[in-house]
Amino acid sequence: MLLDEREVHERVARMEALLEEIESLDDPNARARTAEVMQVLLELYGEGLARMMEAVARRDEGLLNAFAEDELVSHLLLLHGLHPVSLEARVAQALDEVRPYLESHGGNVELLGVENGVARLRLQGSCSGCPSSTMTLKLAIEEAIQKAAPDLEGIEAEGVAESQPAPPLVAGPTLQRKRKQPEENGTSWTVVGALPQLTGSGLLLKEVSGEPVLFVRLGGDYYAYHDLCPGCGASLEGGYLEADELACPGCGRRYDVRRAGRCPEDPELHLEPIPLLVNEEIVEERQGPGRRSMVKIALPSAVG
Repeated sequence: MLLDEREVHERVARMEALLEEIESLDDPNARARTAEVMQVLLELYGEGLARMMEAVARRDEGLLNAFAEDELVSHLLLLHGLHPVSLEARVAQALDEVRPYLESHGGNVELLGVENGVARLRLQGSCSGCPSSTMTLKLAIEEAIQKAAPDLEGIEAEGVAESQPAPPLVAGPTLQRKRKQPEENGTSWTVVGALPQLTGSGLLLKEVSGEPVLFVRLGGDYYAYHDLCPGCGASLEGGYLEADELACPGCGRRYDVRRAGRCPEDPELHLEPIPLLVNEEIVEERQGPGRRSMVKIALPSAVG
């Protein structure tokens, strides 16, 4: 009987917990023996998967595509270097998926190529504008690529305000032990939830990790901004939307929500965007499995 997505994630989490326990064993011989057993098992499973993939490739190309679309199977194939879709093709697919989100923030991205495991990108639009908008789009791009191509070694981006290579992506496929690395600029993702209070188009001020965050929904698109009007310094709570513009309740200045919070009346002013991503998750409902949008944002990590 096949496991559902929740059960798969539970088993992966359990396996990672067990690996952490093994790494903390006091006996170095026990750690070494356990690691050797795991390595031999992976090699055996890898050989079996390689033979299966070779047999399938001779008979059914469509089945290979089905393997690539299944998250668990795809990650297992990546772990053993057997993924049927090339690295560059997977990076391109990831960018296609995130491109509507980038365009909604006034930006875009072009894949220049993948060489020696490093993807070279050219960022456009808002990516070359305000630094906060650049970070929003950069994190969205990295999140999408990391999910589709965890075997990518790094990203180099052109066209940003301060053109610097992004740090290597240290995200291995499922079942491969991952080392936790510091997030860039001390930033980490925080799951906010489904935000059921926002329906259609509207505003919601919500405290996240001790910080007030203004969430805006325009149709099916979500945005997050720090709760501060750059014009008068007042809270944006109580503001109102007119088309795509958010009006400050204090000074009346308007900010384009879709264009990284820029003020059309005064180009020097703009809201401070918070990187936001929406993931579709499978949830169990009364009528059966369904899908729900889960929002997460990137906030500076607590230092201590």
